[in-house]
Formats: sequence, structure tokens, C-alpha cells
Amino acid sequence: MREQGAWLVFADESGLALRPAKARTWARAGRAPVVRVAARAGRVSLAGTVCVKAGCRTRPVYRMLVHHPHRRGEKKGFRERDFAGLLDAAHHQLGGNMVLVWDNSTQHVDALLRRLPSARSGWLTVYRLPPYAPDLNPAEGVWANLKHDLGNLAACTVDQLADLTHTRLKRMQYRADLLDGFIAETSLTMTSP
Repeated sequence: MREQGAWLVFADESGLALRPAKARTWARAGRAPVVRVAARAGRVSLAGTVCVKAGCRTRPVYRMLVHHPHRRGEKKGFRERDFAGLLDAAHHQLGGNMVLVWDNSTQHVDALLRRLPSARSGWLTVYRLPPYAPDLNPAEGVWANLKHDLGNLAACTVDQLADLTHTRLKRMQYRADLLDGFIAETSLTMTSP
């Protein structure tokens, strides 16, 4: 990787629904806090990367899909072409070769995604993690931090949830120290040449 001057790119997906995650909050003494949420459909699907290269600022690249309930023809999640588009966007933003590391999830071993490295052989090399290895992927830290941040917020619509998600991820873009912490949690190290 270092000989190629390549970015090490960890990729993963996640999703959010209108029902907020359980989180700690404050309440009056002796009273349990209660957050009431109407059971509504709708989902925000996320695909993102944590990109690291020795001597460069660590940065995320992500894409979001919003699925509104009762809208026909709207994507409910990321497809193979969406993942390819995410990687192309990351390559464009990073401006260099990439070594992609992602899990062996069923959507990643689809025929189109198996052909992805050969179609982009000039700048993309792919390595796979075991099927479920969240402790090895720093992108999992991004999703955990995001969900923790949104834990006590109860969005009324899926568009509000998407806006909140976008704001939190945008803030994270400027926190290279936070992203480096997610990498450190995996016990991976980046050493200087």
C-alpha cells in the first residue's frame, strides 16, 4: 500500500429508522425518562468509508439514501451500482490509488461487485474481512458514534432524520482526531515512512 502511495479505505453500510436508539438521558429525580415516538415507517440507508493515508488527514466519504414510506419506485437500500458510485466518488475526492477493505457481506460478493476491482484495476485493490468483523472495521465506529449522537433525538419525519444524520456526519468530516480514534479501536496502526 505504501509503495503505491495508496489510500487505505474501510467501507461499511448502516441504516437508521425513525424509532430512536436507546440512550441515557436526564430526568427529574425519581422519574424515568420517557421519549414517545409514533410508529412510522421510513429509513435512512448509509454507505460510507473511512480513508486513511500516512501523512494525510483521515477523512470519511459517505452517501445517503432516504426511503419514504408509501413512495413507489424509491430505493430501499444501496445496490451494487450505488457502491460502485461511492467508490468512484471516493477515488475522485482522494485523488489517488485505493486499497479497499470491507467485509464479506452477501451484497459485496455479488457478481457486479466481484467485477469491480478488474474494471478499476488502475487504482483499486480489494481485500475482504471475515463476514462479520465489526472490531476490525473503523467505519463501524463512525456508525456507532452517529447512532449515539442521535440517541436522544426523536425526528418526526424521515427527512428530518436525514437532515440530522447529514449534519452529524458533516461535523465528523472535520474531526480527523475522532476518525483516527475509530482506527485506533481496531488496533491498526499507521506508521510514518
